[in-house]
Amino acid sequence: MTITTSSSVLTLRDVNKSFGQTHIIRGANLELKEGEKHAFIGPNGAGKSTLFHLISGNIKPTSGEILLGDASIAGLDPEKINHMGLARSFQITNIFMKLSVYENLRLGVMQRFGVQFNFWRSIAGFKKINAITDQLLEQIRLTKYRDTLAGELSYSEQRSIEIGMTLASDPKVILLDEPMAGMSREETDYTVDLLRELTEGRTLMIVEHDMDVVFNLCDRISVLVYGQVIATDTPEGIRHNAQVQEAYLGTEVSQ
Repeated sequence: MTITTSSSVLTLRDVNKSFGQTHIIRGANLELKEGEKHAFIGPNGAGKSTLFHLISGNIKPTSGEILLGDASIAGLDPEKINHMGLARSFQITNIFMKLSVYENLRLGVMQRFGVQFNFWRSIAGFKKINAITDQLLEQIRLTKYRDTLAGELSYSEQRSIEIGMTLASDPKVILLDEPMAGMSREETDYTVDLLRELTEGRTLMIVEHDMDVVFNLCDRISVLVYGQVIATDTPEGIRHNAQVQEAYLGTEVSQ
């Protein structure tokens, strides 16, 4: 257990999202603690990615409150939410394949300092930006690939770049949408170990279908079914929750 304090860093209060007559999220409630590693699981179509979109500002809730610390972020733009301390990666790898590993990470750091699209201005002298980029490169264990094009790396290494770019804004809350999707077991084990390292002292929320990852990495798990959070508990509590077994996990999980 890595939770460091009892204070809530991210709070959802009766969050709803409808598209016309279709109700996707139905009164979601949740409190994430500082330093917690938290997973959202549920069947396909349960609304997990939609919930991530709501939290990160990609879509606006129909009703309800979303708080980052004590500040309301419901309906704010993603860039504003990011500057307030929340960063998010997506299901699909979102990096620049024709740029080097270092250049990808540096673009992430540049965004943190508000100079991300100023290609007409040399950043060679931006010592702080370069120093942070060097640190990120070491943290994601890709120093030897510093000048390698991102498109030439393995899928798991590309995901590591994306995680590094997510960390570039120095967020206190990190949202990762299916970070292990498409990985081999060896790549998954490597990435889990990397995530433990990189998110130490930060709050992590993931959507993930790999139950081994969920139960081994996370402090608590929330189960989303038909847009409703039907349970939030420790991995052991979720494993033995009869309602969760019936709705999603299956009885074999509790063996």
